[in-house]
Order: sequence, then C-alpha cells, then structure tokens
Amino acid sequence: MNPSLVSLDRRSLLKLAGSGLALAVGASRQVARAQATDAPRKYGGDAMPGGTVDNPLVFISIATDGAVTIVAHRVEMGTGIRTSLPMVVADEMEADWSRVKIAQADAGEAKYGNQNVDGSRSMRHFLAPMRRVGAAARQMLEAAAAAKWNVPLAQVKAVNHEVVHTSSGRRLGYGALAEAAMKQPVPAADALRLKSPEAFRYIGKGKILPVDSRDIVTGRATYGADVRLPGMLYAVVARPPVLGGRVKSFDAGAALAVRGVVKVVEVPRTDGPPRFNALGGIAVVARNTGAAIRGREALKIEWDDGPNASYDTGEFFKTLQAAVASEGKVARSTGDAPGAIAAAAEGSTLQAEYHMPHLAHAPMEPPVAVVQIRDGRAECWAPVQNPAAAATMVAGVAGLKPEQVTVHPTLLGGGFGRKSKPDFVAEAAIVSKAMDGTPVKLQWTREDDLRHDYFHTVSVQRLQGALTADGKVAAWLHRIAQSPIGATFAPNARSLGSSEVGMTAITVPWDVPHLRLETGEAPAHTRIGWFRAVSNVPNAFAVQSFVAELAHQAGRDHKAFLLDLIGPPRRINPTAVSDSWNYNEDPARYPIDTGRWRRVIEEVTRRAGWGRKLPKGRGLGLAVAHSFMTYVAAVVEVEVSSKGEIAIPRVDIAIDCGPVVNPERVRTQCEGGAVMGLGIAMMNEITFTNGRTEQTNFNGYLVPRNAEAPRRIDVWLVEPGDFSVPPGGVGEPPVPPMAPALCNAVFAATGRRIRRLPIGDQLAPA
Repeated sequence: MNPSLVSLDRRSLLKLAGSGLALAVGASRQVARAQATDAPRKYGGDAMPGGTVDNPLVFISIATDGAVTIVAHRVEMGTGIRTSLPMVVADEMEADWSRVKIAQADAGEAKYGNQNVDGSRSMRHFLAPMRRVGAAARQMLEAAAAAKWNVPLAQVKAVNHEVVHTSSGRRLGYGALAEAAMKQPVPAADALRLKSPEAFRYIGKGKILPVDSRDIVTGRATYGADVRLPGMLYAVVARPPVLGGRVKSFDAGAALAVRGVVKVVEVPRTDGPPRFNALGGIAVVARNTGAAIRGREALKIEWDDGPNASYDTGEFFKTLQAAVASEGKVARSTGDAPGAIAAAAEGSTLQAEYHMPHLAHAPMEPPVAVVQIRDGRAECWAPVQNPAAAATMVAGVAGLKPEQVTVHPTLLGGGFGRKSKPDFVAEAAIVSKAMDGTPVKLQWTREDDLRHDYFHTVSVQRLQGALTADGKVAAWLHRIAQSPIGATFAPNARSLGSSEVGMTAITVPWDVPHLRLETGEAPAHTRIGWFRAVSNVPNAFAVQSFVAELAHQAGRDHKAFLLDLIGPPRRINPTAVSDSWNYNEDPARYPIDTGRWRRVIEEVTRRAGWGRKLPKGRGLGLAVAHSFMTYVAAVVEVEVSSKGEIAIPRVDIAIDCGPVVNPERVRTQCEGGAVMGLGIAMMNEITFTNGRTEQTNFNGYLVPRNAEAPRRIDVWLVEPGDFSVPPGGVGEPPVPPMAPALCNAVFAATGRRIRRLPIGDQLAPA
C-alpha cells in the first residue's frame, strides 16, 4: 500500500475500526480524480470556502472480523447522502451491506475533499470518485487472494464480501485478506476495473434504507441540540433587531438576577458586509436554556438601528418595479427583442410583472452549536452544512490556527442552505472563549431564526413577448431586479452575479429570433443568502408563468406551445447563451440538452393525463426547470373552492437527474421539494417594517401542514439508461417548477392569474 496513505490516515482509522483493523485504503489523486474542475464554486460572484476539490480522500477500513467501515465525508440533512455515497463504495468493492458501518468524518477538506453540502453536488461530484475508491479496494483484495493462493489474478473474483478462486472454488473472506491486501499497491486510475451497471447490487436498486432511519424514528439520533458535555453551560443572544445595528448601551443587572444565569457577555459586531460573522449583541449564559431565555428577556438594551432602520418591503417593491420599468444591464441578447416587440402587430404582445417576497429557510431544527475552547484548541459540535467554514470561523474567533480546531458535524434537522453559513457557530465560539474553557451550547430559538436569517431575496421580474400570426414566440424580453447575494460578502454590491442570472433565466433554450435578458441594480437591506434552489425559484416562477400566459394569448395548448418554444432536440453550449457560470461545471460535459427538457415534459404530461376533463373549479398546471444539471417538469392539479381556498389533489413530477443511485431518496427529495415549493407559492412570506421582520414564528411565517400538502405525489424517474450521462443534483431541482405549475393550475381552474406570491387570500371573493 502507498506508504504516504498509511502514515497519513492509519491513526484515525484505528479509532474507527478498533484494534482489529487490517486494511485501510484511501483515494489518492491517482485513484480519485473528480470530474469537476478545481475552480471555486461561486454564488453572486463570491468564492465560498472550500470550493470544488478534485481530491476526495474517502477511506475504507476492514477489520479482521470482516467488518467494513466507510467514512461519510459529507453530512446528512435529509438527502440520504450519508447512505448513498457509502453505498456506491460498497457496491464497487463487493461488500455485504449488512457488514458495513458508516463513520461520520470531522471537518478536514485537505483530507477528505470538499465537505460543503449545498449546491446539489454531492452525487454530482463524488459518484465517480466513490466508485473508484470501492474498485481500488476490491482489486487490492483480489490481488491479495491471488498472491496467497499463488494463482493468476485473472482466476480470482470478489463476490459478496469474499474472494473466490474460480477454478477451485476456494474462498477467503475480506477479514482474512485485509492484512495482506493492505500491503498491495493502490491501483493506478487507468488500471481500475469499474463494474458495469448490470452488475450493480445496490446502485439504482432502491433496496437500502438510510443508515440513520432507526435512530431517527426511535429518538436516538444525535442532532445539534442533543449534544451534552460535562459542565456545559447554555446561552442565547439578544441581537440587533435591524441589520447593521449595534448596542448603544445595556444594563445586565436584571438578567444577572434571574435564577440560573451565570454571566452576560457582549458579542462584538464586525464592521463591513455581514459575511458569516456574528451579528453582535448581548449573550446571556445560564445553567439551562430556559434560564438563559428568561435572562435575555430581562436585559435592558438601547439599540442604534443603523442605516437599515427605514427598510420597508412594501416600499422596496416600488424601487424594484422602477428598476424593471427601464432598460437594465444586458446579460444576453439575440436579435432585437425591444424593437421586435415595439413593431409587433396590435394584440400580439403581452407584458407581465411577477413579484416574490423574502423567504426564510425555517429548518425544523433552528441553529445551535456547542463549542469548547481550552488548552490552545477548540472543539465544536454543530449541524453545519459547511464544516470547513465553521472551522475557519471558530479559528478566527478563538485566535487559533484552523488545524487547532476540530468540528464534529451532527445530523442536520433540515438545512436548505441556512446551515452552510456558520454565524451561529462563531457566536458560540465567542461566548465559549469568554467562559474560560467551559463548554457552551448556544441555541437559537424559532424567533431568532426567523428574525435573523440569511433571507432569500425579494424579486420583481418583468417579461414582454410578441407572437407571430401562427401563435409562436417572435420576441422575448426579460428584466430582473432583486438584491444580490453578493451584498452579503461585498460592500455596496447591487448587481446580480453570474450564478443568479444563470439560474433558469439566461439559460432558457427558447428557439426564438429575438431574445434579451437585462438586470437592474438593487441594494440589500438585510442579509441575503442562498436558499434551496436559489434564484431558480423566482426566475422559474416568472419564466414558466409567462410561457403559460403567452400560450393562452396565442390560443394554444400550454404543453404544445412550450415544446415549440424549446424547439427540436439539440445540445447547447451554455457559453453560447452567455452563461459563463453553468454551476461551475464543464459546459462540454454538461450542456443544455433540449431533448432532456422535452422528455420530462412529455413524461409528466402523459403520467398526469394532461388534457383530461376536470370538474368545475379544478385545473391542471404545467412547468419545467433545468437546475443543478437536472431536468424537472411538474403537473399540479388544483381545486379552488367558492371561498378561494386551495386544495391540491395530485402532483406529478418527472425528473431526469442522470444515473440514479438511490431511487427512493430521489423520490423523497422530490416529494419534499414539492411540498416546500407549493408552500412558497401559497403562504411563505417575510416582510420588513422599520428594518424589522414582521413574522417571528410559525403563526406569522406560514408553512404547509398536512391539510395544505398534496394528497398524492407521484414521482417518475426519467433515466438515461446508462452511465454515459453524468449525474445531476437532486436536493434542489424539484422546487423551482412548483410555484408556476400551481399558479398555472389556478388559472386553469378559475381564470384568475397569480403574479404576486404568496397567493394567500388573493382568490377570496371580493
């Protein structure tokens, strides 16, 4: 075995497998070259910590009793990735899943590769490396058996946790071979023999439950709030109610008089853009969370609200409307869309404006972190999507080097992008440092979570189109104004980044002669952050709603009109449509494939019975989106009562995410994405007055309950049939088509067009 791998990793693997460890194998650059580039991943033009790593050091260990431990280097937040990636390794190495254990990796990107679980790229970036890791282990075991029996390598084969001599039928288990296999050289990349898809035992079969299922349903799983350390104290923070605000003065006397409160700590605010820094404020430390909350309520604080004290979302929408009413920065242009629209025949043009409010992530588990700083080291336990960023934040707060910080990721009770921003971990580190070595759990309440989120941006989008005499689109003009994510990272950022326009806006594959996309400038007055599916959500709502409106004006069936607009099957290089981002993927490997657009539309409309006759007050709506290298189309069936109340009898979803590793997890992600996307359409909204959020809990920020959820969700997997198509993402792509599909269904049922979200009471009788 490669000596450098042994010296680097054997000590940590001994902890995983115990003294019975015999084989440890890792992915070196030689074995596990990822398909992605090594360019930093960007949102809003700002490179995020970690970027895209092409050297995922994912480890396998085999104990002498045959137990296989596979390290999950990416954290689990409901996608099933803690099961799916180890399952890929186990399949390629011919391991018996019943004898596989999963060990969660701590933060360590130099060792494991990228660990930032957002951007729907876990399977996209690590399917191929994990296959190669498993294949390398299998071939080393086979080589060890051939040497032991003194037979040609061609006469041995790994089968279900054993290596078999095909001529004599002799067998040796993995445990018996592990020590000898450890001495075998790691196969070179070009010497690896990957399985053919027909030989897979787990990949694509849908027979394996998530490894954490039993612990989750029996309450034994460890989430961030479940961590307990000896002598631990508990803290909550009173934060400035307005972004950019600060403490003018405070009196801690009443708080310190609350039973159980032990200390009050001022949390400094960092000047400049918010980034992942603590917001500042006053922390109350106590012997339990309840006492800390009561102490916070007793604090007397005078706030300086700062420059965003006048932020009012109602007024801000007027600012955005003004921005889209005039020409903006041109992001893509073919032909002369403004001129073609101006010259179009009377009655052949259409203009519509679409509004989407701020949204909160609102994960089931609010942010929480446990940090202990002592003896020149920091240790952290937290539900973080980005462990490396958390380690960096703690190191900065504690005055340590990153290698002096250990981050133990727990299970995440939901994330949706919120928990890749470790400001809450920074807060815990600040308070822990003030407590002289005592571990501190810093807990956010639901009110904290909704008041101080990294909110999904507000958006106003204006679209104009012109139709030909035969009902086809002659011109398309799209203008977007929304606060950019870049404002969270750069001072005075007002323009959208390449990623934000690259999400279901600049990348529309419309087969039209005149097309133009423009963006306007908009400041940010609160923290703006990426949210599940990011800008695909408002962009798809606007684009797919407008397509349906154009189809209606043309007097044509929506499906037929949409397919004509997409045009014939073809592969479009994203750079040809001015998309310089393309989710940071190679455009040759991941082109815009209109054939795949068409297939998911055809599949979902066939399955949903598109065109079927429905009772009065019911309607079907269609939408499609290409995001995170995956194609998703949805048909929503809606029922609208005479009181304007919405019920959703059925949702059909067709998804083409390339090769499917874990079918059941794909289906569950689509089901969850459908509920979330429909909630965005029906009820999600954050508003600001005087710089403060008006919604502070789930009585104000509404999310779908059982009564509002679809009665039936059917997910149809449109698979490529082989592994020649690279994998796409799954966690985020089901969300964008939901709002436009629902609103298009509402129009079909009622004749009323929804252009402003959430729908709320817009359908109620006047």
